Amino acid sequence: MKPRLHLPKPHGLYHPSHEKENCGVGFIAHIKGKSSQQITIDACTMLTRMEHRGGCGCEANTGDGAGILTNIPHGFFIAEIKDLFNQNVKKGQYAVGNIFLPQDKKQRTHCMNLLEKSITAEGQNFIGWRDVPLNEALANIGKTAKKSQPIIKQLIISNAKGLDNKAFERALFIIRKHTSHAIRTDNSLSQALLFYVCSLSTSVIIYKGMLKGSQLLDFYTDLANPKFATYLAMVHSRFSTNTFPSWDRSQPCRYMSHNGEINTRQGNYNWMRAREGTLASPLFKGDLSKTLPVIETDVSDSGSFDNVLEFLLMNGRSLQEAVMMMVPEAWQNDANMSAEKKAFYEYFSNMMEPWDGPASIAFTDGSCIGAVLDRNGLRPSRYYLTHDERVIMASEVGVVDVADDNIKTKGRLRPGKMFLVDFEQGKLVDDETIKAEFAGENPYQNWLKEQQIHLAELPYEPQPQGFNAKSLTHRLKAFGYSTETLQFMLLPLVSELRDPVGSMGNDSALACLSSQSRIIYDYFKQLFAQVTNPAIDSIREEVVMSLRCSIGPQGNLLANAAKNAHRLVVEHPLLTNDETAALRHLQHQGWSSKTIDITYEIGAGLQVAKLLDDICQQGLQAIADGHSLVILSDRNIGKNRAAISMLLASGALHRFLVAQHKRT
Repeated sequence: MKPRLHLPKPHGLYHPSHEKENCGVGFIAHIKGKSSQQITIDACTMLTRMEHRGGCGCEANTGDGAGILTNIPHGFFIAEIKDLFNQNVKKGQYAVGNIFLPQDKKQRTHCMNLLEKSITAEGQNFIGWRDVPLNEALANIGKTAKKSQPIIKQLIISNAKGLDNKAFERALFIIRKHTSHAIRTDNSLSQALLFYVCSLSTSVIIYKGMLKGSQLLDFYTDLANPKFATYLAMVHSRFSTNTFPSWDRSQPCRYMSHNGEINTRQGNYNWMRAREGTLASPLFKGDLSKTLPVIETDVSDSGSFDNVLEFLLMNGRSLQEAVMMMVPEAWQNDANMSAEKKAFYEYFSNMMEPWDGPASIAFTDGSCIGAVLDRNGLRPSRYYLTHDERVIMASEVGVVDVADDNIKTKGRLRPGKMFLVDFEQGKLVDDETIKAEFAGENPYQNWLKEQQIHLAELPYEPQPQGFNAKSLTHRLKAFGYSTETLQFMLLPLVSELRDPVGSMGNDSALACLSSQSRIIYDYFKQLFAQVTNPAIDSIREEVVMSLRCSIGPQGNLLANAAKNAHRLVVEHPLLTNDETAALRHLQHQGWSSKTIDITYEIGAGLQVAKLLDDICQQGLQAIADGHSLVILSDRNIGKNRAAISMLLASGALHRFLVAQHKRT
């Protein structure tokens, strides 16, 4: 699938998919939902004062990105639609969104036609296109930003079927996703095409671009219009730590913006792709395929998070529940957490892994607005509540002037805790209240008790381990162990019960540049956060981190059911020989396992690619035969048999099953 962005092409060790970012984020809102233009103006002031958290290129007036998300000011847009298209629309029965379109007229027209056809296909009414008024001279945007600037138009759609608001939002979601996918796969369009739907909603709208925070209000003249009255505004100033800036990668995203980095992004992306094979939606039904893939191509870590958050919302989950699923508290070792809340988090850990920071994430769907810190709590976020019913939250203080006698209360976000303003209730909702409500919606404790399988309860008969002193050295050599590995890595673990200590950094030659034969594991490095973080202290490490995980088949992410908890709980990633034997002979609660031999006869002339294909086909057949676990075994190595690298075999099988939508 071709890229849709103006990004550099991969060259050397650089690839645009490896980019990340760090930035400033904040929002301001009226708790009672009272609209005024002052909210918009104050939010732009906040954005300007966070300009130091953004970045710019070699031109001082080309920014890395800045933007604002507000609720749709209905008085403003209803009047605009009447004036431009002579149509009367009502709040909730129409949608408006900002669209980035190609500069080339022919390609732009083609993209617009595809959108209009998709609107008709979903049975909705296309009202028209509004040219977004811009003041480029006043904003004084730089040459680089100007060169890549898209044509910005507003798409206006009305509800032609009398759908309720949520059903209409789902139709808009299909229109956007289906059209974006069609454009990315359209061979008649340019490789460097910039097409991006910033927002398309009945409740919120986003104005953003490759700008500095101080340029946004001048660039988009809508924001300075006295009729542009809002009750919430979320802003974001982008600093692309090692990311290529572009118009569409600016934030806010469609439902969130964040300060920091999702440094588990690649794993999160891989697992969401894997889960697409088990997804079933009672809301979208047969149209679910039009909304896939869940995570779009060429998006940042923030964009990936936003895609999944939106997908969960469109499939019936509330904003609060979706955020709790994606950014859980550190629940495993918290002695003070209620059993009900622990059961909630443990249940959902079977369905989704955490999207870990360091990150401070602000989110809104128009009916509420809030923020959450990741469970490590390594990003600052402070808030004020005022006597005149406003809430101000930002990644730093001093972004909006507040008189001392107007401050009702102030504080900072805590790790894993949710800060939420509900406009329908007109109040700040306590973190415990939110989570107690969701923890009590289903009998999660009973589901876990009835469905979970624990490794210790598996029946097995102790078997001889087959240790052989004569073959030990040969096996160590066969599997790539060196004297250094034994002396500095394994011996401290066994004799002193401690992790080996080393200096920060690695001065050994990169495997890809080494003249020596290296084992395949040496060619891989862990992806660490690219932004500066404080060291994890021992107390935080004990509370936050856990080695426990659940393995085995996963259920449907889009539905809460007892069977989703039917997984095997492993307390530690290192298995004893007896535990491994129990898994190999597994026959428990409907579970069974299949062992696949990954060794081959030396000198038989077999090619590695063919061997890997054979392993993949055996794994696929094991799933078809109803096995819950596949075990890859290299124990049959010997004088005449060698083994394919376990990393190579497991990686190949994993990627093959993901592509076949069978991995989960």
